[in-house]
Amino acid sequence: MGISQHIKVIGRGKDGARSLSRAQATDLMGQLLDGAVSDLEVGAFCLAMRIKGETAEEMAGFLDATHARLNRLPDNGHITVVLPSYNGARKLPLLTPLLALLLAREGLPVLVHGTATEDKRISSEAVFAALGIAASGPQDPLPGGSLAFVPTERLNAGLKRLLDVRRVVGLRNPAHSLVKLMNPCVGRALVVGSYTHPEYAVSMAQTFALTDAHALLLRGTEGEPVADARRAPQMDAFRNGQRELLQTAQEGPLTALPDLPPGTDAAATAAYIRAVLAGTLPVPAPIAQQVQHIVRECQREPSAHPVLTPASTSYAH
Repeated sequence: MGISQHIKVIGRGKDGARSLSRAQATDLMGQLLDGAVSDLEVGAFCLAMRIKGETAEEMAGFLDATHARLNRLPDNGHITVVLPSYNGARKLPLLTPLLALLLAREGLPVLVHGTATEDKRISSEAVFAALGIAASGPQDPLPGGSLAFVPTERLNAGLKRLLDVRRVVGLRNPAHSLVKLMNPCVGRALVVGSYTHPEYAVSMAQTFALTDAHALLLRGTEGEPVADARRAPQMDAFRNGQRELLQTAQEGPLTALPDLPPGTDAAATAAYIRAVLAGTLPVPAPIAQQVQHIVRECQREPSAHPVLTPASTSYAH
């Protein structure tokens, strides 16, 4: 069938391009994920959308197509916290695994999904490996107090291929936003979405609202879904798409910095995480606040089972 009719709409440049309807976007993304289009069409789509920018209506359609094709985790009867990890560490240690382990320790089931999108950054998969936590598939439901890291390709191979286009053309495409918005669970989930640039805060919030999402949104550490250990960011909750401000961004000069690893390598980050979990080092205050917000959001969900505290953390392999 091809997607040329959609490219004609989105590919007419910054001023001439028009936006797709939700149904058109669903059809387009479905063909991309199914591998039904040529590499040339894939490239044209990625570049056209990069120039035009995505609307909330388009992202909702992209999500519709993606959710219909994901290998999703079975319903576990609980609220699963979903942490999309795609940006990795460049200047600061990657503490998404620490956030995941702290949440699991609170009795929550936690799913981290992701893949390395740049070769020069440290990924969550590398930090989890240094912690002795292997990647797993989405076959089994996650009980409370458990953690799984699932690579993107095990959720949907076509989605991984779209993300990998960045390695060829050097530019992000809608898949890089899509993976931070999607719910890979059959049951209820709290998706922790993060952004790096203010314009994505607006578009992600609009998409969460349009899709009646249950989510938390913040400006994470270098685009990761974990609060910057040095300064508390603004955090907003979305409950069935309705937005509520949870905390404002910390302002003013920093009087002290947490005792973080000097570099970003996986081994040093894993050692730091072990020390924090053991109580040898304190949990950075912004991350502790984020954990509290997430636990409360899961407890507020009407259909949620009670959060089990304390819990012995287990890992899915």
